[in-house]
Amino acid sequence: MELTADAILDRLHALRSDEELEKYRRYFKFGEGEYAHGDTFIGVRMGHVFALAKECVLTPPAEIEKLMEADIHEARAAAMSIMAKQYAARKTTPERRQELYDLYLRRHDRINNWDLVDLAAWHVIGPHLVDRPRDALYRLAKSDSMWERRTSILATFAFIRHGQLDDTFAISELLMDDPEDLIHKAVGWMLRSADGQRPALNGFLDRHAARMPRIMLRNALEHYSAEERAHYLAMGKAG
Repeated sequence: MELTADAILDRLHALRSDEELEKYRRYFKFGEGEYAHGDTFIGVRMGHVFALAKECVLTPPAEIEKLMEADIHEARAAAMSIMAKQYAARKTTPERRQELYDLYLRRHDRINNWDLVDLAAWHVIGPHLVDRPRDALYRLAKSDSMWERRTSILATFAFIRHGQLDDTFAISELLMDDPEDLIHKAVGWMLRSADGQRPALNGFLDRHAARMPRIMLRNALEHYSAEERAHYLAMGKAG
């Protein structure tokens, strides 16, 4: 198929179903003030979105950006999935990877839901910064946008895979008092991923469990024994 935003949008419309649309209405929060308020879904199963992204992995960044500009949520999900798959492809050049990294950050205004962040943050932003300065993540962690803050912590998964925990811990501290549950869950998720270095994670929890939001702490402790969980939960905030 033609690797253009218009062609991909046509395929998405052909894949839509009312049944899938109803599932999205139950799964995402669309009420006034909720994170999906005003977003437009057409009812394409995410498995189909990902399969289409794989087929369109060579889509040029300019066309990916056009998809990101679409009002349709599944189009933006396809854009993020294409971006992630293209960045990871062996034949992708360093210059193209830089272009994809820059596109993600430049158009973060269109990465405006938790699933869109999750599709590409740790496949594009994190890997790009493994051997580079990470100042951008600290700027994102202090952003007014919770989606940029979510990117800042999820990107550190790439560092965790390289045995580097300092940025995960530092950004977790910056986000400790964040007002959003979706940030608490993301921080807990990354702390849980750091469990491969249990002594370091224990040290972090010893210092911070008492002020960690409950859902953040529970997520971080998922791989701990019942006795260990009870120890740290007793230190943590009530609720």
